[in-house]
Amino acid sequence: MTVNRPLTPAYPALSRTYPADFTVDEQYRATLPDLQNGPASLIVGARTEIQHVGISNFRLPIRYKRKDGGEITLETSVTGTVSLEADRKGINMSRIMRSFYAHAEKDFSLAVLSGALDDYKEHLDSFDARIQMRLAYPMRVGSLRSGLEGWQYYDIAMEIVDQAGQRLRIIHFDYVYSSTCPCSLELSEHARERRAQLATPHSQRSIARISAVMQGEDKLWFEDMVALCRRAVATETQVMVKREDEQAFAELNAANPIFVEDAVRAFAQQLLEEPRIGDFRVIASHQESLHSHDAVSLLTEGPTFAQVSLDPMTFAGLRA
Repeated sequence: MTVNRPLTPAYPALSRTYPADFTVDEQYRATLPDLQNGPASLIVGARTEIQHVGISNFRLPIRYKRKDGGEITLETSVTGTVSLEADRKGINMSRIMRSFYAHAEKDFSLAVLSGALDDYKEHLDSFDARIQMRLAYPMRVGSLRSGLEGWQYYDIAMEIVDQAGQRLRIIHFDYVYSSTCPCSLELSEHARERRAQLATPHSQRSIARISAVMQGEDKLWFEDMVALCRRAVATETQVMVKREDEQAFAELNAANPIFVEDAVRAFAQQLLEEPRIGDFRVIASHQESLHSHDAVSLLTEGPTFAQVSLDPMTFAGLRA
């Protein structure tokens, strides 16, 4: 059986050369299609509100002030999202990036966050919005006994959340430390005393992620967070070491044995005593050298970080 098919219309001949000299004027720009900001009839799927839509890992240099009065420019990864009402197709995501560039030229850290948030919340006409900036903050750290110094890097994220007319400033701070198991320490000493058997307690690199609402007018410096964590858990991992430093670190660990439950409570005590901090969450992971699994703990204070369900990557995402 023969099927008669319609003839394919001739396709116009198109240029294959990039038009480097072509310029765009307002009249031409007005003709460009914009499906993302199209009518509600173009919505795919359920016509429902979206709590967060935006960009992640947009990178640019941001200036940060140091507590000693200096400043430093660091590569920063930005995540910016806004809410989207049920009858709107989408948002103009480039607006988030343009807002950041506008403020990064003249402001520091939190002021960049706040200014950019004001801008794109207004331009994108959203009811809720949040911006987060992630960075690695360097500090010179001295060794325990030799007098050497090295750069310690702290993974930090700063976040501003604007929700239901309320604005929260939040800091997320990672602190890496060594945890010597108190049980293992006692068992090792038992073997020495009872059987003259040399034994060593197990310890492991561990990490705590502290998330805290910043409150009040006084500035909470990155350096203040480092000092707070060191008061809670003294066994921060070292950068530059000679033999006397390694011996000192062994002594420091023996003087501060700690279970993961102890760690989150020690951090919580320091956070509760800090008037510049409101609600907080502490997540700790002791990445065991004895077991093939990790020991973990989570402690929250206040409603901001209270949660019923845990993201499957909550603890897996903590890597010391």
